Amino acid sequence: MKDLPSDHSKQVELLLQKIEELTQSQRHLLTIASHDVKSPFNRMHALLQLLQMNVTNLTDEQRNYLEKMHIVIADGMAMIRNLIDYRNLEYQGLKLMPAPFSLREFIHTSLKAIDGVARKKQLTLIASTVDDCELHTDRHCLQRAFDNLLSNAIKFSFPGKSVHVQAAVSGNHALIEVADEARGFLPNERASLFKKFSRFSNRPTGGESSTGLGLYITQAMMQKIRGGVECQTTEGIGSVFRLTFPTRLPS
Repeated sequence: MKDLPSDHSKQVELLLQKIEELTQSQRHLLTIASHDVKSPFNRMHALLQLLQMNVTNLTDEQRNYLEKMHIVIADGMAMIRNLIDYRNLEYQGLKLMPAPFSLREFIHTSLKAIDGVARKKQLTLIASTVDDCELHTDRHCLQRAFDNLLSNAIKFSFPGKSVHVQAAVSGNHALIEVADEARGFLPNERASLFKKFSRFSNRPTGGESSTGLGLYITQAMMQKIRGGVECQTTEGIGSVFRLTFPTRLPS
């Protein structure tokens, strides 16, 4: 193979250097966005909780403002968590830490953590059937995948609707299902559901933000624990997302 002319070699070298500089800048910005911005949100969340402990002295209008603040802060913290996950998945790698925990406890704890946000949007979380077994997998990966599905179901549902959750065990595999009553996805959108930075026709119903990373992270986290995610959606009716994974993470 002939050597590239010296001027072409220099151009390639400069281009590679520029790409590396841009990559480093992107990593730096992600670090700032995910960690430096996280602390102020945590402080705002703590202050808001203190205010909500004394709601008896507030007017209805003030309570309404507090509820809206709670939704906005929860939305911002969810975006930051997604940015941290994205940075870890893309640049730093993710070290798995399998540990035993109960599937039923995992479901109920997760629903309890997000129930306040759902109620403030006048949504009902329903855990209709929850089997139990001892899982031995990476809880963080499963938690982030499940949280993203719950967050999306709440984010895209209209007030007065319900989000249904089921968990089942069959042999050495488990399934977690999240079904919403939102608007669903268009047929031409389904192929890009799990691609990063995807944008869809349906928009959050409460003015929440969206990074376009939630479903991408969900799929990536499930792949880390040898599982998967699939979606059945009907435009105008809603979507059903299913997480499937082995109850014991193979070594």
